[in-house]
Amino acid sequence: MNSSAILLIIVLAYFALLLGIAFYTSRGSNNESFFIGNRSSKWWVVAFGMIGTSLSGITFISVPGTVGVTGFEYFGVVIGYWLGYFAVAFILLPIYYKMQLTSIYSYLEERLGKTSYKTGALFFILSRTLGATLRLYLVIKVLELFVLKDLNISFEITSIVILVLILLYTYRGGVKTIVWTDTLQTTFMLLALLVCVWYIMDSLNLDFGATWQAMTDKGFTKMYTGDITTGNYFWKNVLGGAFITIGMTGLDQEMMQKNISVSNLKDSQKNMITFCFILLIANFIFLLLGGLLYLYADAQALTVTKDDIFPMIALKSGLPFFITVCFMIGLISALFPSADGALTALTSSYCIDILGMKRRDDWDEKKKSRVRLIVHNTFAVIFLGCVFFFREVDNGSIIVILLKVAAYTYGPLLALFAFGIFTNREVHNKLVPIICVAAPVLCYFLKEYDTKLLGGYTIGLELLIINAAITYAMLYVSSTKRAIAGT
Repeated sequence: MNSSAILLIIVLAYFALLLGIAFYTSRGSNNESFFIGNRSSKWWVVAFGMIGTSLSGITFISVPGTVGVTGFEYFGVVIGYWLGYFAVAFILLPIYYKMQLTSIYSYLEERLGKTSYKTGALFFILSRTLGATLRLYLVIKVLELFVLKDLNISFEITSIVILVLILLYTYRGGVKTIVWTDTLQTTFMLLALLVCVWYIMDSLNLDFGATWQAMTDKGFTKMYTGDITTGNYFWKNVLGGAFITIGMTGLDQEMMQKNISVSNLKDSQKNMITFCFILLIANFIFLLLGGLLYLYADAQALTVTKDDIFPMIALKSGLPFFITVCFMIGLISALFPSADGALTALTSSYCIDILGMKRRDDWDEKKKSRVRLIVHNTFAVIFLGCVFFFREVDNGSIIVILLKVAAYTYGPLLALFAFGIFTNREVHNKLVPIICVAAPVLCYFLKEYDTKLLGGYTIGLELLIINAAITYAMLYVSSTKRAIAGT
Protein backbone atom coordinates (compact mmCIF):
# COMPACT_ATOMS: atom_id res chain seq x y z
CA MET A 1 0.00 0.00 0.00
CA ASN A 2 1.50 3.36 -1.03
CA SER A 3 1.65 6.44 1.17
CA SER A 4 -1.21 8.22 -0.61
CA ALA A 5 -3.54 5.31 0.09
CA ILE A 6 -2.53 5.31 3.77
CA LEU A 7 -3.21 9.04 4.00
CA LEU A 8 -6.63 8.54 2.40
CA ILE A 9 -7.45 5.89 5.01
CA ILE A 10 -6.42 8.33 7.76
CA VAL A 11 -8.74 11.00 6.32
CA LEU A 12 -11.66 8.52 6.20
CA ALA A 13 -10.94 7.30 9.75
CA TYR A 14 -10.98 10.92 10.90
CA PHE A 15 -14.40 11.38 9.29
CA ALA A 16 -15.65 8.24 11.03
CA LEU A 17 -14.58 9.73 14.36
CA LEU A 18 -16.45 12.96 13.62
CA LEU A 19 -19.57 11.01 12.65
CA GLY A 20 -19.37 9.12 15.93
CA ILE A 21 -19.20 12.37 17.90
CA ALA A 22 -22.06 13.81 15.85
CA PHE A 23 -24.22 10.74 16.54
CA TYR A 24 -23.54 10.97 20.28
CA THR A 25 -24.05 14.74 20.66
CA SER A 26 -27.13 14.99 18.42
CA ARG A 27 -29.26 12.58 20.44
CA GLY A 28 -32.50 14.32 21.36
CA SER A 29 -31.60 17.38 19.26
CA ASN A 30 -34.19 19.84 18.01
CA ASN A 31 -34.09 23.15 16.13
CA GLU A 32 -32.88 25.01 19.24
CA SER A 33 -30.00 22.53 19.52
CA PHE A 34 -29.09 23.20 15.90
CA PHE A 35 -29.24 27.00 16.15
CA ILE A 36 -27.79 27.79 19.62
CA GLY A 37 -27.00 24.44 21.30
CA ASN A 38 -29.88 24.96 23.79
CA ARG A 39 -27.66 27.65 25.41
CA SER A 40 -25.87 24.95 27.39
CA SER A 41 -22.33 24.98 25.95
CA LYS A 42 -19.36 25.14 28.35
CA TRP A 43 -17.38 28.37 27.91
CA TRP A 44 -13.97 26.68 27.99
CA VAL A 45 -15.05 24.17 25.33
CA VAL A 46 -16.28 26.97 23.06
CA ALA A 47 -13.08 29.00 23.64
CA PHE A 48 -10.80 26.16 22.65
CA GLY A 49 -12.93 25.02 19.71
CA MET A 50 -13.16 28.55 18.29
CA ILE A 51 -9.39 28.51 17.73
CA GLY A 52 -9.84 25.93 14.98
CA THR A 53 -12.63 27.97 13.38
CA SER A 54 -10.58 31.17 13.42
CA LEU A 55 -7.32 29.64 12.21
CA SER A 56 -8.71 27.36 9.47
CA GLY A 57 -6.87 25.84 6.54
CA ILE A 58 -5.83 29.28 5.32
CA THR A 59 -3.82 29.89 8.49
CA PHE A 60 -2.41 26.38 8.36
CA ILE A 61 -1.22 26.70 4.74
CA SER A 62 -1.11 30.36 3.77
CA VAL A 63 0.25 32.13 6.87
CA PRO A 64 3.55 30.15 6.95
CA GLY A 65 3.88 30.84 3.23
CA THR A 66 3.74 34.62 3.73
CA VAL A 67 6.93 34.65 5.85
CA GLY A 68 9.25 34.31 2.86
CA VAL A 69 7.60 37.31 1.21
CA THR A 70 6.61 39.70 4.01
CA GLY A 71 8.34 38.28 7.10
CA PHE A 72 6.39 38.63 10.33
CA GLU A 73 4.35 41.60 9.09
CA TYR A 74 1.18 39.51 9.44
CA PHE A 75 1.74 39.50 13.21
CA GLY A 76 0.78 43.18 13.25
CA VAL A 77 -2.61 42.06 11.93
CA VAL A 78 -2.74 39.41 14.68
CA ILE A 79 -2.10 42.07 17.35
CA GLY A 80 -5.03 43.95 15.86
CA TYR A 81 -7.14 40.78 16.08
CA TRP A 82 -6.25 40.54 19.77
CA LEU A 83 -7.40 44.11 20.46
CA GLY A 84 -10.59 43.57 18.49
CA TYR A 85 -11.66 40.64 20.65
CA PHE A 86 -11.88 42.93 23.69
CA ALA A 87 -14.30 45.18 21.80
CA VAL A 88 -16.39 42.13 20.90
CA ALA A 89 -16.38 40.86 24.50
CA PHE A 90 -17.31 44.13 26.21
CA ILE A 91 -19.39 46.01 23.61
CA LEU A 92 -21.20 43.47 21.44
CA LEU A 93 -21.68 40.42 23.67
CA PRO A 94 -23.57 42.41 26.37
CA ILE A 95 -26.04 43.58 23.69
CA TYR A 96 -26.59 40.06 22.37
CA TYR A 97 -27.17 38.60 25.83
CA LYS A 98 -29.41 41.44 26.97
CA MET A 99 -31.67 40.86 23.96
CA GLN A 100 -31.42 37.03 24.21
CA LEU A 101 -30.72 36.79 20.47
CA THR A 102 -30.61 33.60 18.43
CA SER A 103 -29.54 35.51 15.32
CA ILE A 104 -27.37 38.53 16.10
CA TYR A 105 -28.88 40.39 13.13
CA SER A 106 -32.18 40.59 15.00
CA TYR A 107 -30.55 43.56 16.76
CA LEU A 108 -30.71 45.50 13.49
CA GLU A 109 -34.46 44.93 13.21
CA GLU A 110 -35.02 46.07 16.78
CA ARG A 111 -32.93 49.21 16.33
CA LEU A 112 -33.10 50.14 12.63
CA GLY A 113 -35.98 48.25 11.07
CA LYS A 114 -36.75 45.19 8.99
CA THR A 115 -34.96 46.25 5.79
CA SER A 116 -31.73 46.96 7.68
CA TYR A 117 -32.10 43.60 9.41
CA LYS A 118 -32.49 41.71 6.12
CA THR A 119 -29.65 43.69 4.52
CA GLY A 120 -27.26 42.89 7.37
CA ALA A 121 -28.16 39.20 7.27
CA LEU A 122 -27.67 39.04 3.50
CA PHE A 123 -24.24 40.68 3.75
CA PHE A 124 -23.26 38.09 6.36
CA ILE A 125 -24.52 35.28 4.11
CA LEU A 126 -22.50 36.64 1.18
CA SER A 127 -19.33 37.21 3.19
CA ARG A 128 -19.38 33.94 5.11
CA THR A 129 -20.16 31.93 1.97
CA LEU A 130 -17.18 33.42 0.14
CA GLY A 131 -14.85 33.21 3.15
CA ALA A 132 -15.74 29.63 4.07
CA THR A 133 -15.46 28.36 0.51
CA LEU A 134 -12.06 30.06 0.08
CA ARG A 135 -10.85 28.13 3.12
CA LEU A 136 -12.45 24.93 1.90
CA TYR A 137 -10.98 25.32 -1.58
CA LEU A 138 -7.43 25.73 -0.30
CA VAL A 139 -7.48 22.48 1.69
CA ILE A 140 -9.15 20.49 -1.10
CA LYS A 141 -6.52 21.82 -3.50
CA VAL A 142 -3.73 20.56 -1.25
CA LEU A 143 -5.41 17.16 -0.81
CA GLU A 144 -5.86 16.83 -4.55
CA LEU A 145 -2.36 17.94 -5.56
CA PHE A 146 -0.36 16.04 -2.98
CA VAL A 147 -2.47 12.98 -2.09
CA LEU A 148 -5.48 12.17 -4.24
CA LYS A 149 -3.88 12.91 -7.60
CA ASP A 150 -1.63 9.87 -7.08
CA LEU A 151 -4.79 7.79 -6.63
CA ASN A 152 -6.46 9.26 -9.74
CA ILE A 153 -9.19 10.92 -7.66
CA SER A 154 -10.18 14.25 -9.19
CA PHE A 155 -10.63 17.66 -7.57
CA GLU A 156 -14.34 17.57 -8.38
CA ILE A 157 -14.94 14.16 -6.78
CA THR A 158 -12.91 15.19 -3.71
CA SER A 159 -14.98 18.36 -3.28
CA ILE A 160 -18.29 16.52 -3.56
CA VAL A 161 -17.31 13.75 -1.14
CA ILE A 162 -16.00 16.19 1.49
CA LEU A 163 -19.15 18.29 1.40
CA VAL A 164 -21.36 15.20 1.66
CA LEU A 165 -19.40 14.02 4.68
CA ILE A 166 -19.67 17.46 6.34
CA LEU A 167 -23.42 17.36 5.76
CA LEU A 168 -23.64 13.96 7.41
CA TYR A 169 -22.25 15.10 10.73
CA THR A 170 -23.87 18.57 10.90
CA TYR A 171 -27.41 18.14 9.59
CA ARG A 172 -28.92 17.11 12.93
CA GLY A 173 -26.85 18.42 15.81
CA GLY A 174 -25.78 21.81 14.43
CA VAL A 175 -24.08 23.98 17.06
CA LYS A 176 -24.59 21.32 19.74
CA THR A 177 -22.37 18.97 17.69
CA ILE A 178 -19.94 21.53 16.28
CA VAL A 179 -18.89 22.86 19.70
CA TRP A 180 -17.41 19.40 20.43
CA THR A 181 -16.10 18.50 16.97
CA ASP A 182 -14.29 21.87 16.81
CA THR A 183 -12.61 21.09 20.13
CA LEU A 184 -11.34 17.77 18.82
CA GLN A 185 -10.14 19.32 15.59
CA THR A 186 -8.38 22.23 17.31
CA THR A 187 -6.49 19.74 19.48
CA PHE A 188 -5.26 17.78 16.46
CA MET A 189 -4.35 20.92 14.52
CA LEU A 190 -2.27 22.45 17.33
CA LEU A 191 -0.54 19.14 18.07
CA ALA A 192 0.36 18.77 14.39
CA LEU A 193 1.70 22.33 14.34
CA LEU A 194 3.92 21.79 17.39
CA VAL A 195 5.26 18.43 16.12
CA CYS A 196 6.20 19.97 12.77
CA VAL A 197 7.95 22.93 14.44
CA TRP A 198 9.85 20.62 16.77
CA TYR A 199 10.96 18.20 14.06
CA ILE A 200 12.15 20.81 11.55
CA MET A 201 14.00 22.72 14.26
CA ASP A 202 15.64 19.48 15.38
CA SER A 203 16.54 18.45 11.82
CA LEU A 204 18.29 21.80 11.32
CA ASN A 205 20.11 21.40 14.68
CA LEU A 206 18.66 24.66 15.96
CA ASP A 207 17.25 25.71 19.31
CA PHE A 208 14.77 28.60 19.56
CA GLY A 209 17.47 31.27 19.92
CA ALA A 210 19.47 29.99 16.96
CA THR A 211 16.26 29.65 14.91
CA TRP A 212 15.30 33.24 15.59
CA GLN A 213 18.79 34.48 14.69
CA ALA A 214 18.84 32.49 11.44
CA MET A 215 15.40 33.85 10.52
CA THR A 216 16.50 37.39 11.38
CA ASP A 217 19.56 37.04 9.16
CA LYS A 218 17.25 36.11 6.27
CA GLY A 219 14.90 39.04 7.00
CA PHE A 220 12.05 36.72 7.97
CA THR A 221 11.37 38.30 11.40
CA LYS A 222 10.70 41.80 10.08
CA MET A 223 7.43 42.96 11.58
CA TYR A 224 7.48 46.75 11.46
CA THR A 225 7.13 48.76 8.25
CA GLY A 226 7.30 52.48 8.97
CA ASP A 227 6.28 53.95 5.60
CA ILE A 228 2.65 55.05 6.00
CA THR A 229 2.12 55.24 2.23
CA THR A 230 2.61 51.49 1.81
CA GLY A 231 -0.18 48.96 2.09
CA ASN A 232 1.59 46.98 4.83
CA TYR A 233 2.41 49.88 7.21
CA PHE A 234 2.50 48.39 10.73
CA TRP A 235 -0.23 50.53 12.31
CA LYS A 236 -2.49 50.01 9.32
CA ASN A 237 -2.16 46.28 9.93
CA VAL A 238 -2.96 46.65 13.63
CA LEU A 239 -5.95 48.93 13.09
CA GLY A 240 -7.21 46.87 10.15
CA GLY A 241 -6.80 43.64 12.12
CA ALA A 242 -8.86 45.04 15.02
CA PHE A 243 -11.76 45.99 12.77
CA ILE A 244 -11.53 42.72 10.85
CA THR A 245 -12.02 40.91 14.17
CA ILE A 246 -14.99 43.08 15.09
CA GLY A 247 -16.52 42.33 11.68
CA MET A 248 -15.50 38.71 11.12
CA THR A 249 -16.08 37.62 14.74
CA GLY A 250 -18.33 40.08 16.56
CA LEU A 251 -20.72 40.63 13.63
CA ASP A 252 -20.49 37.09 12.27
CA GLN A 253 -23.33 34.70 13.06
CA GLU A 254 -21.04 31.66 12.84
CA MET A 255 -18.66 32.90 15.53
CA MET A 256 -21.30 34.51 17.74
CA GLN A 257 -23.64 31.54 17.42
CA LYS A 258 -21.12 29.53 19.41
CA ASN A 259 -20.55 32.30 21.96
CA ILE A 260 -24.22 32.88 22.68
CA SER A 261 -24.68 29.13 23.10
CA VAL A 262 -22.91 29.64 26.47
CA SER A 263 -25.44 30.01 29.28
CA ASN A 264 -24.48 33.49 30.56
CA LEU A 265 -22.64 36.67 29.56
CA LYS A 266 -19.82 36.40 32.11
CA ASP A 267 -18.78 32.94 30.91
CA SER A 268 -19.10 34.00 27.27
CA GLN A 269 -16.73 36.92 27.94
CA LYS A 270 -14.29 34.56 29.68
CA ASN A 271 -14.45 32.39 26.58
CA MET A 272 -13.66 35.33 24.28
CA ILE A 273 -10.70 36.65 26.31
CA THR A 274 -9.20 33.18 26.84
CA PHE A 275 -9.58 32.45 23.15
CA CYS A 276 -7.87 35.68 22.04
CA PHE A 277 -4.73 35.02 24.11
CA ILE A 278 -4.41 31.44 22.81
CA LEU A 279 -4.96 32.69 19.26
CA LEU A 280 -2.14 35.23 19.62
CA ILE A 281 0.29 32.47 20.62
CA ALA A 282 -0.94 30.05 17.94
CA ASN A 283 -0.48 32.60 15.14
CA PHE A 284 3.05 33.36 16.36
CA ILE A 285 3.88 29.64 16.17
CA PHE A 286 2.48 29.45 12.62
CA LEU A 287 4.76 32.31 11.60
CA LEU A 288 7.68 30.63 13.35
CA LEU A 289 6.88 27.49 11.38
CA GLY A 290 6.91 29.55 8.19
CA GLY A 291 10.42 30.82 8.90
CA LEU A 292 11.59 27.27 9.67
CA LEU A 293 10.08 25.98 6.43
CA TYR A 294 12.01 28.56 4.39
CA LEU A 295 15.22 27.76 6.28
CA TYR A 296 14.67 24.07 5.60
CA ALA A 297 13.93 24.76 1.92
CA ASP A 298 17.22 26.71 1.64
CA ALA A 299 19.13 23.86 3.33
CA GLN A 300 17.62 21.33 0.92
CA ALA A 301 17.96 23.61 -2.15
CA LEU A 302 14.20 23.54 -2.71
CA THR A 303 12.54 26.28 -4.73
CA VAL A 304 9.03 26.68 -3.37
CA THR A 305 7.11 29.67 -1.95
CA LYS A 306 3.78 30.94 -0.69
CA ASP A 307 0.91 28.48 -0.19
CA ASP A 308 2.86 25.53 -1.60
CA ILE A 309 5.79 25.53 0.83
CA PHE A 310 4.25 23.71 3.80
CA PRO A 311 2.51 20.91 1.84
CA MET A 312 5.49 20.48 -0.48
CA ILE A 313 7.98 20.04 2.37
CA ALA A 314 5.64 17.93 4.52
CA LEU A 315 4.53 15.61 1.73
CA LYS A 316 7.18 15.61 -1.00
CA SER A 317 10.60 16.48 0.48
CA GLY A 318 11.52 13.13 2.01
CA LEU A 319 10.65 13.92 5.63
CA PRO A 320 9.72 10.92 7.79
CA PHE A 321 6.23 9.59 7.13
CA PHE A 322 5.02 10.44 10.63
CA ILE A 323 5.53 14.14 9.79
CA THR A 324 3.45 13.63 6.66
CA VAL A 325 0.73 12.03 8.79
CA CYS A 326 0.90 14.90 11.30
CA PHE A 327 0.57 17.42 8.48
CA MET A 328 -2.41 15.61 7.00
CA ILE A 329 -4.20 15.35 10.34
CA GLY A 330 -3.50 19.02 11.02
CA LEU A 331 -4.73 19.98 7.56
CA ILE A 332 -8.06 18.18 7.75
CA SER A 333 -8.47 19.39 11.35
CA ALA A 334 -8.06 22.93 10.01
CA LEU A 335 -10.51 22.26 7.18
CA PHE A 336 -13.62 21.15 9.00
CA PRO A 337 -14.07 23.78 11.77
CA SER A 338 -14.29 26.51 9.12
CA ALA A 339 -16.58 24.57 6.76
CA ASP A 340 -18.98 22.86 9.18
CA GLY A 341 -19.51 25.93 11.36
CA ALA A 342 -20.12 28.14 8.33
CA LEU A 343 -22.64 25.71 6.87
CA THR A 344 -24.52 25.62 10.17
CA ALA A 345 -24.41 29.40 10.67
CA LEU A 346 -25.55 30.13 7.13
CA THR A 347 -28.43 27.70 7.52
CA SER A 348 -29.38 29.34 10.83
CA SER A 349 -29.18 32.87 9.44
CA TYR A 350 -31.21 32.09 6.33
CA CYS A 351 -33.88 30.20 8.25
CA ILE A 352 -34.23 32.77 11.03
CA ASP A 353 -33.39 36.06 9.31
CA ILE A 354 -34.64 35.57 5.77
CA LEU A 355 -37.43 32.97 6.16
CA GLY A 356 -38.46 34.16 9.65
CA MET A 357 -38.72 30.59 10.91
CA LYS A 358 -38.94 31.44 14.62
CA ARG A 359 -41.99 33.59 13.95
CA ARG A 360 -43.82 31.04 11.85
CA ASP A 361 -46.42 29.77 14.28
CA ASP A 362 -48.14 28.01 11.37
CA TRP A 363 -45.09 25.71 10.97
CA ASP A 364 -44.81 22.79 13.34
CA GLU A 365 -41.45 21.42 14.49
CA LYS A 366 -41.47 18.79 11.76
CA LYS A 367 -41.93 21.32 8.97
CA LYS A 368 -39.27 23.61 10.43
CA SER A 369 -36.82 20.71 10.49
CA ARG A 370 -37.66 19.82 6.89
CA VAL A 371 -37.16 23.41 5.68
CA ARG A 372 -33.91 23.66 7.66
CA LEU A 373 -32.59 20.50 6.00
CA ILE A 374 -33.46 21.83 2.51
CA VAL A 375 -31.63 25.11 3.24
CA HIS A 376 -28.65 23.20 4.68
CA ASN A 377 -28.34 21.07 1.55
CA THR A 378 -28.77 24.10 -0.73
CA PHE A 379 -25.88 25.90 0.91
CA ALA A 380 -23.74 22.79 0.46
CA VAL A 381 -24.42 22.98 -3.29
CA ILE A 382 -23.57 26.70 -3.29
CA PHE A 383 -20.33 25.87 -1.46
CA LEU A 384 -19.47 23.40 -4.20
CA GLY A 385 -20.01 25.99 -6.94
CA CYS A 386 -17.84 28.55 -5.12
CA VAL A 387 -15.03 26.03 -4.61
CA PHE A 388 -14.98 25.34 -8.35
CA PHE A 389 -14.95 29.11 -9.06
CA PHE A 390 -12.01 29.80 -6.75
CA ARG A 391 -10.04 27.10 -8.48
CA GLU A 392 -10.17 29.29 -11.57
CA VAL A 393 -9.06 32.55 -9.89
CA ASP A 394 -6.42 31.23 -7.44
CA ASN A 395 -3.35 33.53 -7.42
CA GLY A 396 -1.20 31.51 -5.01
CA SER A 397 -1.93 33.37 -1.74
CA ILE A 398 -5.48 32.75 -0.56
CA ILE A 399 -5.17 34.76 2.67
CA VAL A 400 -4.80 37.96 0.63
CA ILE A 401 -8.05 37.21 -1.23
CA LEU A 402 -9.80 36.38 2.06
CA LEU A 403 -8.88 39.71 3.67
CA LYS A 404 -10.07 41.60 0.58
CA VAL A 405 -13.40 39.75 0.65
CA ALA A 406 -13.76 40.68 4.33
CA ALA A 407 -13.02 44.35 3.64
CA TYR A 408 -15.69 44.64 0.96
CA THR A 409 -18.44 42.58 2.58
CA TYR A 410 -18.11 43.28 6.31
CA GLY A 411 -17.77 47.06 5.91
CA PRO A 412 -21.51 47.73 5.48
CA LEU A 413 -22.34 45.30 8.30
CA LEU A 414 -19.91 47.10 10.62
CA ALA A 415 -21.47 50.46 9.69
CA LEU A 416 -25.03 49.25 10.36
CA PHE A 417 -24.19 48.01 13.84
CA ALA A 418 -22.10 51.11 14.64
CA PHE A 419 -24.92 53.38 13.50
CA GLY A 420 -27.39 51.51 15.68
CA ILE A 421 -25.15 51.47 18.76
CA PHE A 422 -23.59 54.94 18.65
CA THR A 423 -26.39 57.15 17.29
CA ASN A 424 -29.99 57.82 18.23
CA ARG A 425 -31.15 58.42 14.66
CA GLU A 426 -33.51 56.60 12.32
CA VAL A 427 -32.42 55.36 8.89
CA HIS A 428 -34.52 55.52 5.73
CA ASN A 429 -34.90 51.78 5.31
CA LYS A 430 -35.55 51.94 1.56
CA LEU A 431 -32.13 53.55 1.10
CA VAL A 432 -30.22 51.08 3.29
CA PRO A 433 -29.69 48.33 0.64
CA ILE A 434 -28.65 50.94 -1.95
CA ILE A 435 -26.15 52.53 0.44
CA CYS A 436 -24.73 49.16 1.52
CA VAL A 437 -24.08 48.19 -2.10
CA ALA A 438 -22.86 51.63 -3.24
CA ALA A 439 -20.19 51.96 -0.53
CA PRO A 440 -18.24 48.76 -1.45
CA VAL A 441 -18.47 49.69 -5.14
CA LEU A 442 -16.95 53.11 -4.38
CA CYS A 443 -14.27 51.42 -2.29
CA TYR A 444 -13.43 49.05 -5.13
CA PHE A 445 -12.66 51.92 -7.49
CA LEU A 446 -10.83 53.81 -4.73
CA LYS A 447 -8.64 50.76 -4.11
CA GLU A 448 -8.00 50.21 -7.84
CA TYR A 449 -6.73 53.77 -8.34
CA ASP A 450 -5.47 54.57 -4.81
CA THR A 451 -1.91 55.58 -5.72
CA LYS A 452 -3.14 57.98 -8.43
CA LEU A 453 -5.99 59.46 -6.41
CA LEU A 454 -4.15 59.64 -3.07
CA GLY A 455 -0.72 60.88 -4.15
CA GLY A 456 1.14 57.57 -3.94
CA TYR A 457 -0.68 56.29 -0.84
CA THR A 458 -1.56 52.57 -1.00
CA ILE A 459 -4.65 51.31 0.81
CA GLY A 460 -4.08 48.16 2.88
CA LEU A 461 -6.24 46.53 5.53
CA GLU A 462 -7.78 49.89 6.40
CA LEU A 463 -10.00 49.31 3.34
CA LEU A 464 -12.54 47.73 5.74
CA ILE A 465 -12.55 50.87 7.88
CA ILE A 466 -12.88 53.14 4.84
CA ASN A 467 -15.76 51.02 3.54
CA ALA A 468 -17.52 51.15 6.92
CA ALA A 469 -16.90 54.90 7.24
CA ILE A 470 -18.38 55.65 3.79
CA THR A 471 -21.40 53.47 4.56
CA TYR A 472 -21.83 55.12 7.99
CA ALA A 473 -21.57 58.63 6.53
CA MET A 474 -24.18 57.87 3.86
CA LEU A 475 -26.51 56.35 6.47
CA TYR A 476 -26.08 59.40 8.70
CA VAL A 477 -26.67 61.97 5.94
CA SER A 478 -29.85 60.18 4.84
CA SER A 479 -31.13 59.61 8.40
CA THR A 480 -33.50 61.60 10.60
CA LYS A 481 -33.70 62.32 14.30
CA ARG A 482 -35.34 59.53 16.23
CA ALA A 483 -38.81 60.41 17.44
CA ILE A 484 -39.14 60.54 21.24
CA ALA A 485 -42.02 58.49 22.59
CA GLY A 486 -44.94 60.64 23.73
CA THR A 487 -44.07 63.68 21.61
